[in-house]
Amino acid sequence: MPESVLITGGAGFIGSALARRLATEGHRVTVLDSLVRQVHGDDPATTSPLLRSLDGYARVHVGSVTSTTDLTEALADSSVIVHLAAETGTGQSMYEVDRYVETNIGGTAKLLDLLVNTKHSVRRIVVASSRSVYGEGAYRTSDGRIVYPPYRDPADVAAGDFDVHMPGEGALELVPTPETAPLQPSSIYGITKQTQESLILTTAASIGIEAVSLRFQNVFGPGQSLKNPYTGILAIFSTLIRQGKSIDVFEDGLESRDFVYIDDAVDAAARACTAPGIGGSVVNIGSGASTTVLDVIDALFQAFGTTVPLVVSGRFRTGDIRHNLADTTRARDLLGFEARTLFADGIRRFVEWAQAEPAEFDDYDRSLAEMAARNLLK
Repeated sequence: MPESVLITGGAGFIGSALARRLATEGHRVTVLDSLVRQVHGDDPATTSPLLRSLDGYARVHVGSVTSTTDLTEALADSSVIVHLAAETGTGQSMYEVDRYVETNIGGTAKLLDLLVNTKHSVRRIVVASSRSVYGEGAYRTSDGRIVYPPYRDPADVAAGDFDVHMPGEGALELVPTPETAPLQPSSIYGITKQTQESLILTTAASIGIEAVSLRFQNVFGPGQSLKNPYTGILAIFSTLIRQGKSIDVFEDGLESRDFVYIDDAVDAAARACTAPGIGGSVVNIGSGASTTVLDVIDALFQAFGTTVPLVVSGRFRTGDIRHNLADTTRARDLLGFEARTLFADGIRRFVEWAQAEPAEFDDYDRSLAEMAARNLLK
């Protein structure tokens, strides 16, 4: 049955692709987005391909989730909400605390307040959470036990010991992190995502709305912002390569992430809008594969057919985790979802798209200077 879907943050990377997917499937799509400069440029009507990509697919409301008026107008007749609106960026969240909390937590609270206190047709909310809620995630000890280490000691990392440790344990082996792992975020961004999903799961259950939380891993692919210096190492590295500039590799380059291609992430989100019997569920959305930063750079070099100098600096950002690997069992069981795009194929498609985009990225050095000035980049 066709749904009337409101996507908050729907002009963003994931949201715009999801809007097109849902509209193609016959659903009626409304987008609420504030079109922030950091993602959409100074004049979104001309500088945001993501916004233009919604033409013919969605009704667009320009507004903020922090405004009750904007939310009320966008919410009319919606049966499903996909709540993607959020400030993103682990590093930036550590010094723009108020903005991240106001949007991610405050905006979610306003949305829920409306649902509790006004008449509506909403039957399901899908919220975009993040793997950042886990902190360092799951590891196996030498005798086979699964443990969840605390955030790395900054003194150890500053001394060049980048590995994850746990008091009283020897060497630890990375294993996939399940949804049952304890939540111990290491950044303001992670804290806001944990609070956001908790608010939605708790409130929705109390008023008879089905809620599903999708803990996205590192989503990448065509359409991601090449202007935003605070998120997405693929975007950052690809632009530096195109500009012929050297790449500063933090830590030792062996830190890793679970990269999931945009088409796969959208497939998971679309399934979460309609799959039966999943109310109250929390689901990891990832590839189930771990890729190091050095491997990312090598893949980009191969796809671009060129190289630039690398500097493995040993620098690190406060709030960063060492590794990331999702247990995707629940996604298969509840959503019938499995990532189908291999990392190398996704990189090739990303590079083909990026080469046709302007290489105008000029804020990266400033973003690093902002962090260094606050002793958050060491």
